[in-house]
Amino acid sequence: MPELSHRRRLLVLAICCMSLLIVSLDNTVLNVALPSLQDDLHASTSGLQWTIDAYTLVLASLLMLAGSTADRIGRRRVFMAGLVVFTAGSALCSAAPSLEALVVFRMVQAVGGSMLNPVAMSIITNTFTDPRERARAIGAWGAVVGISMAAGPLIGGLLVESVGWRSIFWVNLPVGLAALLLTLRYVPESRAPRARRADPVGQLLVVALFGSLTYAIIEAPDAGAATTLPFTAIALAALLGLLWYEPRRDEPLIDLRFFRSAPFSGATVIAISAFAALGGFLFLSTLYLQNERGLSALDAGLWMLPMAVPTFLCAPLSGRLVGTRGPRTPLAVAGAAMTASAVMFALGAETSDAGLFTGYALFGIGFGFVNAPITDTAVSGMPRAQAGVAAAVASTSRQLGQTLGVAVVGAVLAAGASAHRDTFVSAARPCWWILVACGAAVLVLGAVTSGSWARRTAERTAERLETAEIREVLRA
Repeated sequence: MPELSHRRRLLVLAICCMSLLIVSLDNTVLNVALPSLQDDLHASTSGLQWTIDAYTLVLASLLMLAGSTADRIGRRRVFMAGLVVFTAGSALCSAAPSLEALVVFRMVQAVGGSMLNPVAMSIITNTFTDPRERARAIGAWGAVVGISMAAGPLIGGLLVESVGWRSIFWVNLPVGLAALLLTLRYVPESRAPRARRADPVGQLLVVALFGSLTYAIIEAPDAGAATTLPFTAIALAALLGLLWYEPRRDEPLIDLRFFRSAPFSGATVIAISAFAALGGFLFLSTLYLQNERGLSALDAGLWMLPMAVPTFLCAPLSGRLVGTRGPRTPLAVAGAAMTASAVMFALGAETSDAGLFTGYALFGIGFGFVNAPITDTAVSGMPRAQAGVAAAVASTSRQLGQTLGVAVVGAVLAAGASAHRDTFVSAARPCWWILVACGAAVLVLGAVTSGSWARRTAERTAERLETAEIREVLRA
């Protein structure tokens, strides 16, 4: 890709951030609309889980395929295709006649979304080659998540109250169209120097693993062991199949050699933990605020601002800290703040306005600091030719974490609701302790995988990957 001027690089960053905005906004807006959607479509708790997880599950399953495909056939081409499919899927969601149809159309959205975030991150990585400049760009990228968290509940609340829940999907249409036209005009095409071959067996195993595991978790409270155990067995078999099959391929869908790098492995698990906490946090919050406290969708959105604003403010600060001091400090702040927030709610802080405000603010600070070190660690130690795949693994970890967070928290909440019929707070108590464990994982792994030992493993892994890549090129 030719060297671009500073102004052009910033424009490319802005266009890529637009794609992240509509994908992130879609989830935050939908969370606020869940109670209205539940009433209109007569959805159960598991039905609400599927409206969220159908999207994140398909996204997680296809992100790595999208990243490697973009490296092979062209990142701009795949990015534009993603914008078209995502925008069309949003239009279909707004017209869904039933819960089942909405779940299907959310999956269509996800097919498009899978071609956006990892590909956009790959475009950014190849556009901003200076490490410090790239860290700042990733910090701005992370700030967009904060914007979506701040604007999503408010926009969702206004639309749900004035027009109805279907209108929340209309927001994606003008942003998607504008991003498509700007990409066509300003984003240069780029691809990896050597095309990677498709891995259909690996892709099928990933879909089987993620799909079976999510189904087993969500349906466990209602369907029972007889129904869910076969899906658990399928998930285990798919995982073992991936561990056996992928190392035997010259160009695997998931390059397990990446995980020899302690920072990369740490970033993967941290992403799963942090986004599991986010998914569970948003799911519990919107149901508590609207169903338990009786707030309107707009008032519930306003109550989420103490979480959203710190996320927006802390994300660029985290990016600058990663660029100047490395990932350890942002991860320590993130883990400590998210853990403290979850502990507060596990002890009943949500029953007072002051406790609710403080808990939301702490979680927003923690989540604002966690995104930039995840992304930067995932892509910085890898050869640029494999930036798409490395970024896709990081993005997959995020979506898988959010999928599991909603699935596990929803399942525990449903089980607790039958045991504690009187209060939502009592039924949700075990869910908050799960989020405590997620925050603690961010804190501990952030410390363990960001020291000198971890950096040495990353350097050795990068050397092995580059050596293997040179050998493959010479052999070809």
